[in-house]
Amino acid sequence: MTVRWSSYSGASSYIVTVTAKNVHSTPVTTSFSGNIVMGSIQPLSPNTLYIVRVDAMDSDNVLSSGETEGLTAPAGSQIYQAYSKQSVSITVEFEVKPGATHYILRAQTLDGEFFSETAVSNSPGTVDNLQPYTTYSLNVLSVNSGGRSQPSLPKVSRTVIEAPAMNTTSPSNDTIIVSWEPVEHAVLYSLCIIMQGSGNRFKVNTTDTTYTFSNLESGTIYCIKGYAWDPDGNMGDDLTVCQITRPSNPLEVEVFLTPGRTMGMAVSWSEVHGAESYLAHTSTDQNCSSSVESYCLITALSCGQNLTVTVTAENQAGPGVPSQEEQFIPFPCPPDSAWVEEREAGMCSFMWSEVAFADFYIAYVKHDDGLEDRCNTTDTFCQFPCLCGYTFFPTVFAYNQAGPSLPGPVLNYTTIPCCPEDVSVSLVSTETLEITWMAVRGAELYETIAADQNDIIHCNDTVPVCALSDLRCNSRYSVVVRPCSEISGCNNTCRAHTQETAPCAPEIVNITKTAVSRVLIQWSAANTEANYTVNAVGRTNSHSCHSSGTACEISDLACGTIFDVSAYARATVERSLPSFTHTLETEPCCPVNLTVEQVTQAMTQVTWSAATGARSYITSLNSPRGHAKCHTMDTHCIMGCITCGTNYTVTLEAISKTGHKRECSYHGFSSSACCPSSVRLYRMANNTLRVYWRSSGSLHNYVADLYGTSSNYTCTPPMGSNYCDVSEIVCGEVYTVVVAPLAQDGTNITFCPRRMYSVSCSGNTLGMVIYRGKRSVD
Repeated sequence: MTVRWSSYSGASSYIVTVTAKNVHSTPVTTSFSGNIVMGSIQPLSPNTLYIVRVDAMDSDNVLSSGETEGLTAPAGSQIYQAYSKQSVSITVEFEVKPGATHYILRAQTLDGEFFSETAVSNSPGTVDNLQPYTTYSLNVLSVNSGGRSQPSLPKVSRTVIEAPAMNTTSPSNDTIIVSWEPVEHAVLYSLCIIMQGSGNRFKVNTTDTTYTFSNLESGTIYCIKGYAWDPDGNMGDDLTVCQITRPSNPLEVEVFLTPGRTMGMAVSWSEVHGAESYLAHTSTDQNCSSSVESYCLITALSCGQNLTVTVTAENQAGPGVPSQEEQFIPFPCPPDSAWVEEREAGMCSFMWSEVAFADFYIAYVKHDDGLEDRCNTTDTFCQFPCLCGYTFFPTVFAYNQAGPSLPGPVLNYTTIPCCPEDVSVSLVSTETLEITWMAVRGAELYETIAADQNDIIHCNDTVPVCALSDLRCNSRYSVVVRPCSEISGCNNTCRAHTQETAPCAPEIVNITKTAVSRVLIQWSAANTEANYTVNAVGRTNSHSCHSSGTACEISDLACGTIFDVSAYARATVERSLPSFTHTLETEPCCPVNLTVEQVTQAMTQVTWSAATGARSYITSLNSPRGHAKCHTMDTHCIMGCITCGTNYTVTLEAISKTGHKRECSYHGFSSSACCPSSVRLYRMANNTLRVYWRSSGSLHNYVADLYGTSSNYTCTPPMGSNYCDVSEIVCGEVYTVVVAPLAQDGTNITFCPRRMYSVSCSGNTLGMVIYRGKRSVD
């Protein structure tokens, strides 16, 4: 037992003590130096469980200890005998040892080039994958969980030579030939043959590598066992192969016609022992075969000649000898060629070439509607009715005493399709015709042709409807529907139908304003006869005009409106597409209300209502003494540089977003009289103050106002006067003095300047009047 332990620091030696766990025995103790961590312990008993203790020592002291358990390997076995029955293996019989869970069979060649170990559970055991006729040294080892025992003493044994690899053939129904490649080290070969199901054996020895067994039964399986002998007289490995002999020739061969309209014959025969299939062969190299039934059918015979038929039985070994020949007379040949002629409409002739050995003919003409015509004749033609739109399938059979031939060529003759009688041509859009009709027999394709003086348009389709588009407007087309088939072509006898397309769309060339709310629309058109309509469509209303010429006038157009103007032509068949749309924008409307208000002596504010179609406005005040103008997007405007006491004309220009303008005039505006200048306040007698001013040249009515903290005073002088007196003035006050002309309606003008004066007291009378300056308007 080998023990391994980990080193312990400070240990000068290790003592290993091994004690049997379940058996009373003397412990085995072994000492090792301190630099050793593994050692072998012996002698121990085989297949025994031991307790292993390791003590780490420092002089006489134990520093550390460790224990474990270990099982020793079983005792070694011995080989009783070793022998070879197959060329690739050796069987070994050996002694069975207690405690061994399995055994290792070790095999190696004497030169040491091959070595193998094979695990076996018991004796005997077999070593496989060896070479034939090779000497091996064999050992056995006992094994348990503790390990392997020592190998047994060697036993030498040699494998036998390999079996010959035999190939067999049966060249005839009573012989089998066996052949093989030479086997190395073989000096003799033995073959033993036995018929399947029989106990009789025949054995032969030979030094050749081929042998022929003869006088065998036909269609019978024979099994052949072969083996070789080595120079020491030992029998080698054996191999058994089985071979069936070829079958004998079939008897009672018969040939007869097969029922039906096809040219064929049936060949029958009596069954042959050992046959797996049969082949019937004719002198024209036609064959049929069967592996189940004792007959077969030949359906494609060569017509018009005498035949000979033989039958051969076959199996895995090959074909046997053919049977005796049987004579057979076949049917006549079908006609080589056939054709149909239609010399007059509705009546056809089916014709064919003459056939040798034919006594008479039967022709069949099938219709595609299921009907069939039959004609029995000795001539080489038949007549049959053939209406338009039908497909006919004629064929012919030649007959003699043996029966009918195979069918002749099956023709496919199709008459031209019939013309549709219910053709409908309608105008579905301005330049598109829709043609419909009922489907007719025999038509696979319909070719629709529309032609005018300049163009020819084709439409091919498989359904009975067609749309011809992109036609010329204002044109008369001749439309023909021709049914066609791939085989017979098109029917060119169908009548034509006429249809006129819609008029051409006019093109607006000019829109001219003839008045504020009236325009003249002019267009060009290429129609022969048409009436024209022009539509002007706005957001809330629309207008139209009509003409058979190239111009018309639309009136009563609303101001400030955008109209889409288009025109179309109308004829008896249809109306045209509309022309391209032109945009017509009328002048913006004038504001309904406009007021002018004077804000100061030289500034006015003009206000107006919103105008339909206007985005901006230019307001003007004009007089011989000057003018004022304002451009704005609002509905009000403040204008300066106004001359007082002047009559102005008021105008407003409304402008659309595209630049269209509308001139609007309103009632005149008169600015107020000018405010007086040089306003003065003078003290008079009897507590009276005089207000004096300098007026403008024209005569106006003025009013003078004095505003104090405790009292207010007003005086109105006669027209043309430039002063007025205010009595009973309270002294000791600061007065604001305003002199303003009266407006035409008698109201006060509020924007004249104000002056401030202080009036002192002198006893009970007025004192000094002192000017304090101007004051802005409240």
